[in-house]
Amino acid sequence: MDCTFKCVALTGIGPHIIDELKRGKPRTLELQSAHNLISLTVVSPGDVMLLTPVDLDDFSPGDRGIVVQVISLTINMKRLVEYASPNYYEERERMSARIQVRYLNSAMAKSVEGTGWGEPTLAEVIRPSNYCAG
Repeated sequence: MDCTFKCVALTGIGPHIIDELKRGKPRTLELQSAHNLISLTVVSPGDVMLLTPVDLDDFSPGDRGIVVQVISLTINMKRLVEYASPNYYEERERMSARIQVRYLNSAMAKSVEGTGWGEPTLAEVIRPSNYCAG
């Protein structure tokens, strides 16, 4: 039985969110960080991912996180218009993703790829040792 697998990794996830997911109920997260949005472009419902509280710049082999299954995913663009005076306004766009996930188990990154700008972050994940007996 193979105790490792490769999946997308989302980094910089708050420890309180990870703790809440470990309680077993599916949760919906709203993400706005560019590196996590880029990683989500290669994810579909049913896929598994690694969520870790470690920031992307520090993410390396040996870092721990949790494995979750994607239930639903929506990426959208919001347009914001701010008026400062009758003659001046500023228009901005903000991309965000809403992703509903379900906790599967804890895991550790064996290897890490795609920590550069514009590429999805991938990790080879080691399953907990009690799943690797054989």
